[in-house]
Amino acid sequence: MMVKKEKLFGKFPPVSTEEWMNKIHSDLKGADFSRKLVWKTNEGFDVMPFYRNADIADLWFKDTLPGEFPYVRGTKKKDNSWLIRQDIRVEDYDESNKKALDILMRGVDSIGFIIVNPETINNSNFKRLLDKIHPEAVELNFLSNGKAVEILESLSAVLSERGLDNTVLRGAVEADPLVRLLSNGTLCIPPGKGFDYLAGLTSKALEFPHFRTVHIKASHFGNAGADIVQELAFALSAGNEYMSRLTDRKTDPLHAAGKIRFSFGVGSNYFFEIAKLRAARLLWSAVLRGYINKGVVPGMEMHCTTSGWNKTAYDPYVNILRTQTEAMAAILGGTNSLTVEPFDISFRQPDAFSERIARNQQLILKDEAHFDKVADPAAGSYYIEKLTEELADKAWKLFIEVEQEGGFLSAITKGTLQERISASASRRKKEVSTRKAVLLGTNQYPRPGETLPPDADLSVMFDHKAPAGTEVNPVNAFRGSAEYEKLRMAVEKAGKQPVVFLFTTGNPAMSKARAQFSAGFFGCAGYRVIDNQGFSSLEGGVVAALGSGADIVVICSSDEEYASVAPEIFKNLKDHAIVVIAGNPCCADELRSAGIENFIHIKTDVIETLKYFNLKLGITKN
Repeated sequence: MMVKKEKLFGKFPPVSTEEWMNKIHSDLKGADFSRKLVWKTNEGFDVMPFYRNADIADLWFKDTLPGEFPYVRGTKKKDNSWLIRQDIRVEDYDESNKKALDILMRGVDSIGFIIVNPETINNSNFKRLLDKIHPEAVELNFLSNGKAVEILESLSAVLSERGLDNTVLRGAVEADPLVRLLSNGTLCIPPGKGFDYLAGLTSKALEFPHFRTVHIKASHFGNAGADIVQELAFALSAGNEYMSRLTDRKTDPLHAAGKIRFSFGVGSNYFFEIAKLRAARLLWSAVLRGYINKGVVPGMEMHCTTSGWNKTAYDPYVNILRTQTEAMAAILGGTNSLTVEPFDISFRQPDAFSERIARNQQLILKDEAHFDKVADPAAGSYYIEKLTEELADKAWKLFIEVEQEGGFLSAITKGTLQERISASASRRKKEVSTRKAVLLGTNQYPRPGETLPPDADLSVMFDHKAPAGTEVNPVNAFRGSAEYEKLRMAVEKAGKQPVVFLFTTGNPAMSKARAQFSAGFFGCAGYRVIDNQGFSSLEGGVVAALGSGADIVVICSSDEEYASVAPEIFKNLKDHAIVVIAGNPCCADELRSAGIENFIHIKTDVIETLKYFNLKLGITKN
């Protein structure tokens, strides 16, 4: 007898969106739905608490397949494979070759050679650099400050000597004069001549059909503080500028498109980052359709690298968790290649151990989690599909605004693009400073007693500013944790660790909660915090506070009790320590009238407040 198959949820009656919303409003008991459950993003749109099929019913791309225009589902038809990339700083060509051969045996299949001195580029050195490396088996990428044409000539000479055809070479010589101008504020030649050079480089690279010449470093926007929409829009604008300049110089549009690669940074906003990469392919397809009006439009070639903005020098192993989440987002978003930065790159030159961990993070995702098996695994997720549309819509509107200003080069020459990034960077800095944005181990749950690693390099940590005398206003990369790290370093160098005594009294629940808040607050600067179980009498608490020798005493109680307990505690301790109230009670003005000046609460700017306390305690170096 044939068994009748039934759908899993066939016996459950359908529930309409209206019914869901009625149930939510009922459970909220009059609370504002938008304030409680709707996420207002920095990118300028609302994220709902749930999505349904109806929310994506009108998406015109929802029925497209992987490998099909507009490539929102990726350029790969059968799987989700990607290349594992590691960069090598080339100062000694023999040592760099030795390292390349080693990491190729450890799972890497894409190498980025960062050539420190362009004047060393010649056929002899490239022969040494690529000795025993098989170009047909690995992607090879090269970055130098100039000499891109010479790189192609040296590569051609190496291939010719080995009897290999130029078609075997995959990778890029990563020229990007526009983002270099934005990040450095200047170029070695005027932009017009730079575009002439790039057109010549692209023409020469036609001998290498799988080798690209433009590598748009969109990751710089995010690392300088841009939000996700801005990173998308400015990357598109840079790409359009290159297409326009190359085609103006008689480069065939299809050839120009085939020589451009985008390199995005991937941050910790997991689902948004997945959607960002899908939206990027969608939008780039729309841009290219304006240049290639007949035939097949090529899909976007995409590299990704983990973000530098959210990496920390204190509690650095948390960086591994951050980069793992970022790597997952990049892969699920359909990147063609990926660099996972070592966890210690934010504060020193990575060593063999940290580089090994970074490689293994990708190997685990590929060989154990099988992230390479399914093309566009995000397909059909109402949430991600809707996010893709929302990000694409916002980014396209901003892209049009930049184009109306004359395009990418015009916008950075006028400074309007920098102004947009600066406004976003200021907002993100404020969110970190007020702990609205969490950096675990830095502005939330700092590790007590931790000190900076002894081999930390301050030039790696903080020196990222462009030199003076620039042609355009440069946009500098920074890390969200940098100001907290300066505070902790100042405390370490002071020679005396400030002591904070938590004076917990009154309502147990409120006093404990505020003690935890205060411990985290002052722990951000590396102060030593003395917690307590609570004092039944103010006299006992005062005696304990005095006996601790604390520099700061934080009164932790309930709003209702502060009016009666705080003045008494302050009177007994004001001559021995800085007295602070944990909270922002209604009686704050009365307490100020009694002489209490210091209050900390969830809206306090942590960095500015800790700078103030450092100054009060005589810690002046920052």
